[in-house]
Amino acid sequence: MTVLLWFAALGTGLMAGVYFTFSGFVMASLARLPDDRAAAAVNTINDVILRSPFMPLFIGTTLAAAVIAILALSRWNEPGSAILAGGGAIYVVGMFGVTATFNVPLNNRLITEAATLWPAYLDTWTNWNHVRTFASLLAAAAFTYGIAVR
Repeated sequence: MTVLLWFAALGTGLMAGVYFTFSGFVMASLARLPDDRAAAAVNTINDVILRSPFMPLFIGTTLAAAVIAILALSRWNEPGSAILAGGGAIYVVGMFGVTATFNVPLNNRLITEAATLWPAYLDTWTNWNHVRTFASLLAAAAFTYGIAVR
């Protein structure tokens, strides 16, 4: 459990940083470009990210968070179990669930509807990305707490 917590704390913290980068300045920078160029840039980013170290981290942290939540529920009387279960659930729902339900479908639509979708895409995608950032940060804090109480 200790190794899993360390991986999850560091991984979710790194994911929070990636998402914060997009929420903090990448999307604002892209908003300054003409719509067609901004959409093309996002489509390129989305293509590259699928073949980058981001994907194993994305999948690995999601699995780790789910396992931590399940283990915490099965060890409910141990110190920090409620926080660990909550952190795992927040990450799985707030990061993975939001990505699968909102961000990825928007990304897929942007491929074919770039010219007309970009203005709405920018605001909607970024707002959901804020949720992913916050969920990742909360999970990192919960898993760090779990390390501290062990």
